[in-house]
Amino acid sequence: MNSLKKEVTLLLALIVFLASTIAAPAAHAVSTSSSFILLYIDKSEAFVNEEQIHLESPSTIINGSTFVPAKFLGDTMGFKVEWNDASRTIQMTPPGYDIVLDADHKTVTTNGVDTPFNTVAAIVNGKLLVKLTWLADYMGAKYKYNNELRRVEIVHFKSPEGIYIDQDSNSRPVAKFATAKPTYRLGEPVKYLDLSYDPDAEGIASYDWAGNQEAFFKPGKYPVTLTVKDGHGHVSKLFKSFVTVVNEPYLTEMEYPIYTKPVGGFIKSDWGTIWAHFNEMPLLPKKVTEVPGRTLLVSDSPEEFTESGILYRDNINGKARLYADHINGTKQKMTMAIFATNNSDKPVKIKTTNKGEVYPSVYANLIGSEASVDFLLGNVYTDELTVPPHETYVYAKLPDFYPGQGVNLFYDVETDGELQISFGVTDRMLTPTIAQELPLLGFTGHVRGTFPISEIKWDIDATSFAKTSVLTIGDNKTDPFVKGYDVMRKQNVENGGNYGVVYKIHADKPRKMAVMIMAKGGVFKGPFKINGEIIPVPYSGVITAFDGMEVLARTTGTEDALDIEFTPPAGSAFPIDLIFYPLDEKK
Repeated sequence: MNSLKKEVTLLLALIVFLASTIAAPAAHAVSTSSSFILLYIDKSEAFVNEEQIHLESPSTIINGSTFVPAKFLGDTMGFKVEWNDASRTIQMTPPGYDIVLDADHKTVTTNGVDTPFNTVAAIVNGKLLVKLTWLADYMGAKYKYNNELRRVEIVHFKSPEGIYIDQDSNSRPVAKFATAKPTYRLGEPVKYLDLSYDPDAEGIASYDWAGNQEAFFKPGKYPVTLTVKDGHGHVSKLFKSFVTVVNEPYLTEMEYPIYTKPVGGFIKSDWGTIWAHFNEMPLLPKKVTEVPGRTLLVSDSPEEFTESGILYRDNINGKARLYADHINGTKQKMTMAIFATNNSDKPVKIKTTNKGEVYPSVYANLIGSEASVDFLLGNVYTDELTVPPHETYVYAKLPDFYPGQGVNLFYDVETDGELQISFGVTDRMLTPTIAQELPLLGFTGHVRGTFPISEIKWDIDATSFAKTSVLTIGDNKTDPFVKGYDVMRKQNVENGGNYGVVYKIHADKPRKMAVMIMAKGGVFKGPFKINGEIIPVPYSGVITAFDGMEVLARTTGTEDALDIEFTPPAGSAFPIDLIFYPLDEKK
């Protein structure tokens, strides 16, 4: 039998070769699949292509003609052969034909035309056999009889299924795709080329893919399928192909998203991966400069106030930043305002140069993030207010906020003289004297004070580092908290978290790399300004400690500089890590 199998294989190869030499139509050809069938007279062995089949009823010679098993041929060639118990008939349905064989009445009816049963069919041992020369006309097959081997050789070319739908004069769409390369390496991005089309030129409405992964990390052949739907709801036949992955490394599962995620993309991770790859990273070299010249007033205590009063008060003269973050802990609607008092004998002008404001909200992370976005945008403002001698004016009034709601604000201002600035909350109507009438509220934690530094500049060396490196913000170790003084308590303080401080990180000639952020202290939500573009972190919701990383920036190694601007958003926890991941050239 092994020699017989070899013979079948050689014959099949010959048929494939001959078929390939036949000229195909130049355009719009539709491929068909073929079957090569061997039937041996009076023997139960048969072959379909290279698969050996055992027949319950073999082929035989009746009155000099070859009769073959109908059910076997129907199954092999894709048409129905069924027994109808009610009518005691057998129905065969080759494409375009309806054949009913009635052994009791000795008739065969083909599309309504009768033929004598015994001329084309026979029942042998309870099985239906049909005359090969008769059936070949209906099944689109070529055949010959090998007298020496007593064997029937059949080549069947299956007719392609049509796509035109007569009922609504429209066609089904055709699903088709290919991959850009015949093989892919481990972790190499797979490019799928969509070749689907709608014969009616009405377009594809939807795609249904299965198995089309961006990359594969084990060698093998991976099935991918596609069906498409047109605007009429017609669905294509399922198209199936394979992605072949060879055992050659390109990117690991850990590396893949770092190399391929777009800016703003989040890389979900787990503690094991972070511990193995992003735990003890070397510090990226940096030169730290505390930029003087703009005083920072921080009002964050009592963060949740429970009564009317002055939250923080101090004097400014020249450039200053006014920063406040508070929650209404009362049971009533409150008004928050910033008062400017001129205690001198001449008018003092206060000009607004930048600001970040947000409407009151119960979502602390949201207000901190949105106020930071507004501030980092760096819009140009020219608002001016002149405060007469010995007068108090309302510099800024926020919308009323209700119990449980919070506010966050930044104001960069410049004055041409000394002004007393008071952050106040009240349930009363704002009057010129109310700032002096409100009581000073006590310290309850968080941050409050006046700080000489409101900007920190880091010049980093990112030209040639070879290992994944890190800059940590807000750890009070590699990034010390700014020191200041709380004039209401009359004691030295530090700005825990450096809220209200703007970080400006600059790198000349950065190498090819990815820059990512990872939260370490807890929940984080806030923006970064990368080369002038705001990148939200994350784009929606929040990220939690050691949950993964968001891609902030990518460099190609050809840029003149990389500039990152950041201010710690209210409501977020620190520290955070900025991870600098060197990228190799991948071909």
